[in-house]
Amino acid sequence: MSALEFKLSSNDDDQEKKTREPEMKWYVIHTYSTYENKVKQYLESKIENSDLGKTVSKIVIPMVEETVFKDGKEKTELKKAFPGYVLIKMIYTKETWYIVRNTPGVTGFVGPDPMNPTPLTPEEVRALNVDIDDISDEIYIDAFKIGDRIAIISGPLAGNEGTVEAVLKDKKCIKAMVSMFGRKLPAELEYIQVEKIDD
Repeated sequence: MSALEFKLSSNDDDQEKKTREPEMKWYVIHTYSTYENKVKQYLESKIENSDLGKTVSKIVIPMVEETVFKDGKEKTELKKAFPGYVLIKMIYTKETWYIVRNTPGVTGFVGPDPMNPTPLTPEEVRALNVDIDDISDEIYIDAFKIGDRIAIISGPLAGNEGTVEAVLKDKKCIKAMVSMFGRKLPAELEYIQVEKIDD
C-alpha cells in the first residue's frame, strides 16, 4: 500500500469513527414540584466531580419572561416555562440513565419507555420557543434584585428565608441577609440554591 493510499484509508477510518460517535441530544426529565433547581445543582455537581462531562454537556431549566402587575405597576419577572421539568443534553448510556434516574427529586425521563428515553427532535426543541443552547447563568441571576425576599431551597441553609442585599454577577451568586436563630446573618448563595418569594 502506498503512502497516499494509507493516508486516504486513515482519513476514511477517522471519518467513519466520527460518524459512529454518539451524538449529544436533548432529553426531558420530570421532577417533583419545586425540585427543578435542586436537580440541576445535583447533576452539575456530579459532572464537576466525575468524567460525566464527556457524556453530559448541559442541564437547563427553561425560563420565560412574564409581565405581571403588582401595586398598580407593570413588572417583568422570570418564570419557569415548564414547572416540574428539566432539560438535559447528553449521550444516552446506561451510566447516564442510572445517574439521572437516581438523582434526588427526579421521577423519571419523559417518554413512552422510561427505561429507554426518547430524545427531543430538532423540531420539538424549536417548538419550546426557548433558545436553550444560548441560556447562560446570567439570565437566572437577572431574575433577582436588591430587596427581593427569597427562600433557600438547597444547601446547608435550606429551609430559611432572607432578603437580597446584592447581586454578584461575576460570582454567579447573590448576597442575602438570612433569618436564622432569631438573627439576620449575611450569606452568599448560588442562584440555584434560592427561589424568589412572590409578594
